[in-house]
Amino acid sequence: MSGRGLPLAGVTALVTGAAGGIGRALVDELLARGAARVHAAARRDVGPWADARVSPLVLDITDAAAVREAAARCTGVQLLVNNAGVNRNASLLRAPDLDAARAEMETNYFGTLAMCRAFAPVLAGNGGGCIVNVLSIAAEAGMPPMGSLCASKAAALRMTECLRAELAGQGTQVMAALPSAVDTAMTRHLDGLPKLQPAEVARAICDGIESGQDYLLVGAPAEHIARRLREDRAGMLAQLGGR
Repeated sequence: MSGRGLPLAGVTALVTGAAGGIGRALVDELLARGAARVHAAARRDVGPWADARVSPLVLDITDAAAVREAAARCTGVQLLVNNAGVNRNASLLRAPDLDAARAEMETNYFGTLAMCRAFAPVLAGNGGGCIVNVLSIAAEAGMPPMGSLCASKAAALRMTECLRAELAGQGTQVMAALPSAVDTAMTRHLDGLPKLQPAEVARAICDGIESGQDYLLVGAPAEHIARRLREDRAGMLAQLGGR
């Protein structure tokens, strides 16, 4: 489905997880499309940018006070891209404890939700705008080697759908972006798997923002998995589980 879309020329955006990978590529793509200002946020200093339109922002999305401070500071934001995430590559039963599952849920679900709650009023004050939650095709399917990641991303997808309904009245577009594996530090251990480049994911997400998409599959593997889940969910899950 698609809505009215948000033109990116002249927009003020905030992108989390901007230290590298998809986040950094998103900042570059937004600048290329004429964004007026991009707040590039990450847990650590993202360093100086050659483009004066970039405002680096140190932000831990699991820190409630820091999230509130960011919303109070970045009052011109019309586009919020929640890209920050954690993947501990932990199965549900082989992990030695619940630490990985808690860390993934704290960032991928609760941190993303905190950002949405803090910035929804900011977007409303600026005419509605758009929220993008960068998730993963793992949100739609159980992949046992990353079981706790799948759970956290699935929770974030359901949350995104509920937010879309809650924010429809203020004219805020809410999009879930589900890429297949991307060539970043998080996937360095995955050998022999086709990986998207961060720049192509950023282009697809920006195209989706401008065209008003609310659910965006990025990459042929993600599209294939989603299609097979619709056709034969049990069979696709068995394949992903190695059965």
